[in-house]
Amino acid sequence: MTTVSTTMDINAQVDSLLEDFPPQTTDVVTFLGEQFDRGLAWVHFPVGCGGQGGTPTDQQQALRRLAEAGAPSAAMRNVIGYGMCAPTLVAHGSEANQSRYLRPLFTGEEVWCQLFSEPGAGSDVATLGTRADRDGDEWILNGQKVWTTLAHLASFGLIIARSNPDAVKHKGITAFIVDMRAPGVDVRPLYQATGEAEFNECFFTDVRVNDDQRLGDVGEGWGVSITTLMNERVSIGGTIPPRGSGLIGEAVRIWKDRWVNRKDSHAQAIRSELLQAWVRNEVNRLTNQRASDNRKSGTPGPEGSVAKLGFAEENQRTSELCVDLLGADGMLYHSEYPKVRPTEAMGRGDVRQTFIRMRANSIEGGTSEVMRNIIGERVLGLPGEPRNDKDVPWKDVPRG
Repeated sequence: MTTVSTTMDINAQVDSLLEDFPPQTTDVVTFLGEQFDRGLAWVHFPVGCGGQGGTPTDQQQALRRLAEAGAPSAAMRNVIGYGMCAPTLVAHGSEANQSRYLRPLFTGEEVWCQLFSEPGAGSDVATLGTRADRDGDEWILNGQKVWTTLAHLASFGLIIARSNPDAVKHKGITAFIVDMRAPGVDVRPLYQATGEAEFNECFFTDVRVNDDQRLGDVGEGWGVSITTLMNERVSIGGTIPPRGSGLIGEAVRIWKDRWVNRKDSHAQAIRSELLQAWVRNEVNRLTNQRASDNRKSGTPGPEGSVAKLGFAEENQRTSELCVDLLGADGMLYHSEYPKVRPTEAMGRGDVRQTFIRMRANSIEGGTSEVMRNIIGERVLGLPGEPRNDKDVPWKDVPRG
């Protein structure tokens, strides 16, 4: 298949896909499989990996056209796999692994999760203690991961583990693809304030992984994880929604329903707050658009941290505004408090549920404090924070 060269090429290929497989009458898996086979899954990925070697701009054009036509979204069916694990497979996986995993990941037939954080290794993931001990052509995993989104649905996970405790903390890590249904894998729910268990804790007891499921070189898993984390931050905060959509669109809708005809001073103050929120959301959207236009194929740079920080803070502020606009109704939640395990991350629930869920935005994918450190050090060139354990073997690093 030839490389995409123009927007007209993209439009013609999307038109052909929509004509041959109308989204309204085609099974979702069939449609997404055909989209992958035609190189329209990730247009900027290499040929054979669901792409055509195009640019991120080509990819955005294809996604926009497909969304306008009502096509199913692979990102919504497999959010962790689509935005985080797939780019890592392309950057660090073998051809055999790319051929085996990318297509069912895209169609949603195999959901993926990301296994980085641990109870004692959150913001400083490099202090992780889950062990990977080699046994011939296999590795044996033992340890615990936490805050694992949708692990209860996942077929596979991308995991990093300590393979050399004698190396410094960033160097003794190796990355693997792990079967989440293998013997020794135990996934347990973590119920959130919303009443849902979108997150999970995962225990690994003598879980065996073949060496051909390793991503990158032995001991170089930190570089693999950086690829995942940079793409995670772009995936979380770097999307480019339609103007006035999402939470700010919900805030405008509530305003029109409840406030638009009021002329009192309180209503005018709320109106001013709504306008300021709309401007902030639009600034974030346009900033992400500019970053997307400038981004080259490969691992994203620190602009993903800027987008993620802005996304987290504005989501929290705008969801809070939505609840304020509801007045006394904003204090009401479901009459029942169901404990459920959802089928997608950040489900499309009531705005009051969204308000509670958005508290996690400043933690997941890297805390806002970590994002500020990255921006300060990598974007602004400020001195880094003191790191007393930088050259110390992991086994000698004090841990609580």
